[in-house]
Amino acid sequence: MKLTFLGTGTSYGVPQVGCGCDVCHSPDPRDKRSRVGAIVESENGARLLIDTPPELRLQLIAANVDRVDAVLFTHDHADHAHGLDDVRSLSLRRSAPLDMYGPEDSLARLAHRFHYIFDEKVRPLPGTSKPEGRAVALRDREAAQIAGVDVLPFAVPHGPVTVFGYRIGGLAYITDAKSVSPELIELLRGTRVLVLNALFRGSHPTHLSIPEAVAAAKAIGAERTFLTHLTHDNFHADLEAELPRGMSPAFDGLTIRID
Repeated sequence: MKLTFLGTGTSYGVPQVGCGCDVCHSPDPRDKRSRVGAIVESENGARLLIDTPPELRLQLIAANVDRVDAVLFTHDHADHAHGLDDVRSLSLRRSAPLDMYGPEDSLARLAHRFHYIFDEKVRPLPGTSKPEGRAVALRDREAAQIAGVDVLPFAVPHGPVTVFGYRIGGLAYITDAKSVSPELIELLRGTRVLVLNALFRGSHPTHLSIPEAVAAAKAIGAERTFLTHLTHDNFHADLEAELPRGMSPAFDGLTIRID
């Protein structure tokens, strides 16, 4: 299985508009972070897109992705979902609407915001096109087979709302979590690769801090942990140097293989 990080930045992205900090002006390409999204490619060749961030078109081009078999939404916040129209090029290559999975409430809100994508009665004018999607609600800790891939969704708190993380084989992908419960830690034991959000060094009301993410990762005990949803508070190289062995900050375009 292969995981590609399409984007690894906070909702502002890095560099941040109007910011003069050293990180936002860093020459290190790993310090340029678009909004969070990822591609998981299974051994059977299926491609699952996790979230549709605002830079999706550019992210897919950079990763040479011309096909996906399904979309998994963690939730419907703008930095994770408002590139949804960019699936148009992907859905046009299919003979059926692109299946889009996620929490039921998130899918309902997306169907309201992007009704033309989900409403099959909305047809494009001759000579035009539109993205076509089919919403499929998932339930917390109820496994599903998606494009021939076994996927386990699990709920995590994100301030006052709940978002989904996903376990796919040896991968556990969590973003926008505020905490990781002891029950979830037990559920994720045996994970080989863990992706976990880490925002500031201090506390935040809706996201794990870097110290909190490190503590959760140690408790889960994955062989490798990659931090994502990162801000302009840290140079990639500096954060990488201080993290414990087996933990690293992810960066846009990073691809890893999971046996």
